[in-house]
Amino acid sequence: MPKYYAVNYVRLAYTDDRNCESDSITNQKKYIEEFVAKNPDIEVVDVKVDDGYSGIVFDRPAFKEMIEDIKSGKINCVIVKDLSRLGREYNETFTYLRKVFPALGVRFIAINDNIDTAKESVANDLSVSFKGVMNDEYCRDISVKTRTALNIKRKNGDYVGATPVYGYKKADDNNNKLVIDEYAANIVKEIFKMRIAGVSADRIAVHLNDMGVLSPREYKKDRNIPLPRNGYCDKENSKWSVTTIIRILKDEIYTGKLIQGKVGTPNYKIKKLAARPDDEIFITEKAHEAIIDKQSFDLVQRLMQMDTRIAPEKDKLHLFSGMLICGCCGNRMTRKTVTHKGNKYFYYYCPTGKKNGCKGGNMIKEADLIKCVSDIIKEHIKNVISLDDILKNIDIQAINSDMCRKIKMQIAEIQNQLAKKAEYKAKLYENFVSGVLDKDDYKALKTAYSKDEEQLREALAKLEQELDECLNNTSKKALWTEHFKRFADVEELDRSTVVQLILNITIFDKKHLQITFNFDDDYKRMLSEVENMTEAV
Repeated sequence: MPKYYAVNYVRLAYTDDRNCESDSITNQKKYIEEFVAKNPDIEVVDVKVDDGYSGIVFDRPAFKEMIEDIKSGKINCVIVKDLSRLGREYNETFTYLRKVFPALGVRFIAINDNIDTAKESVANDLSVSFKGVMNDEYCRDISVKTRTALNIKRKNGDYVGATPVYGYKKADDNNNKLVIDEYAANIVKEIFKMRIAGVSADRIAVHLNDMGVLSPREYKKDRNIPLPRNGYCDKENSKWSVTTIIRILKDEIYTGKLIQGKVGTPNYKIKKLAARPDDEIFITEKAHEAIIDKQSFDLVQRLMQMDTRIAPEKDKLHLFSGMLICGCCGNRMTRKTVTHKGNKYFYYYCPTGKKNGCKGGNMIKEADLIKCVSDIIKEHIKNVISLDDILKNIDIQAINSDMCRKIKMQIAEIQNQLAKKAEYKAKLYENFVSGVLDKDDYKALKTAYSKDEEQLREALAKLEQELDECLNNTSKKALWTEHFKRFADVEELDRSTVVQLILNITIFDKKHLQITFNFDDDYKRMLSEVENMTEAV
C-alpha cells in the first residue's frame, strides 16, 4: 500500500454564511481529521488555510504555498471537505483536477463529494462535472444578488464600504451610516486649514508626525477598525506622507458627498478592478455630516492646481498666481507681460474673452492691483487688531473653550499611546525571558519602542504648553487674530503673505474688486460673539 503525504486544505470566503457551523474553518479541519484517522495510508504533514478568500480566484496565499510544496515533492495528496473548498470557478477548478494534479502525481480527495482520484478517474465523470457546474453557478447567482443589493444601498445613499474613511466611523445603530469621528475629524480640519494657509503637503505630513498623530492606517489599527486590503498604505508602522495628505485633500467625502462604485469588476470571474462609466457611479449629496465646508474644499482644489505652476525661469510663483477670479465668468485671470520702449509692464486679464461670453475684458495693471490689495489688507488688519483690543476687555474663556477642548483630546490620545508603549515594552521583556524573542530581536524592538516614546513625550510637552497658554489666555486667544497681527508691519507684499491672508480676489472691473480673506467665517463669528457679549454687558 503506497504512503501518501497529505495537506489538509481549508477555505472560507467572507460571503459564506459564517453562522453555518459545518462551513467554519475549525469544523472543516475536524471533518478532515476524522477522515484521515480512518485511512492509515495517509499521513498529514501540513494544513493550509485561506480564511476570507473567494473560491472564484486561485490567487490565494495558502493555495499557492500548497502548489509550491507539491512541486517540491513535500506532499502528494490534497484533502478538502468538498470540491467547492478547492474552488468554485469551473474551468480553473477542473484544470487542477484533470490536468495539474494528475501531471504532478497528486492524489485528490473531496470527502463530501466522494471524489478520490486514487480509486477512480474523475476526468470523464459526469456527476463530478455537474457538481463543478453547480459550484460555478452558485458563484454567479451570489454575485448577481450581491451586486444588486449593494447597488440598491448605494442608490439610497447608504455607505457600503468595509471600513470607514479616516475622519468618520460607522454609526452604532446603522452599519451603513457614516458619523463623524471627532478626534480624526479635527485632524482632517487641521490638514485643510494648514493647506489653505499655504503649507505644503510635505510640511503638513512632517508636522503631524512630529506631533505624534497616528497615520490613518495606524489609527484604524490602534482602534481595531478593519483595514482595507490593497489600500494606499499596507506597510507596517506607516507614517503620514505626502500621498496620504493629498488623498485626504482631494476626497469629496469630507464635504458630505458620497461617491460610490467608481471602480468595479466586469463580472464575478474577473477580479481586476476597472473604472466604471459615469452612469454607473452612485453620487449622494449630503449623505452624512460634512467635516469640511464646500467653499474650503473647492479652495483647496484650486490651491493645489495653481501651486503647480511656477513662473518661467524662476523658483517661485507670481504674486497673485491662481488668486484672481474674473467677476464676470468666474474663471481665473492670467498674468500678461507687455514690453514698451524697453520697459516691461505686467497686467492681469480674463482669458475667456468676449467671444466666449465674458464681458469683463479689462486689463488690470499689476502695480495698481498690488497697491490696492496692500491698502485693503492693511485696513482689514487694523479692524482685526481693533477687535482684539475689544476682546481684551471681555472674558473670552468661552470663546477659547473649543480650542482648549481640542488640545485636551490630543493630549489624552498621546497619553493613551504612551501607556500602550509602556505595556508593549513590559511584554517585550517577558517574551525575552521566556525565550520567545532572542537577544537581537529584543534589543531592536526595545530601541524602536523607546524612540517612539521619546517622540510622543516631546509632542506631549508641546501640547501641554499650548493648553497652558490657551487656559491662561497668554497667547492664541483667537488663533486667527494672531495670524493676521503677524502681518501688521508688512510693507511689501510677497507670495507667502498673499496666500496666508487671502482666499481669493474677485475682479469686477478696474475700480471694483472683492477680497475674501482667510478665516473670514471666524472673523464674522467673532464679531457676532462680541456683539452678543457687549449687549449682555
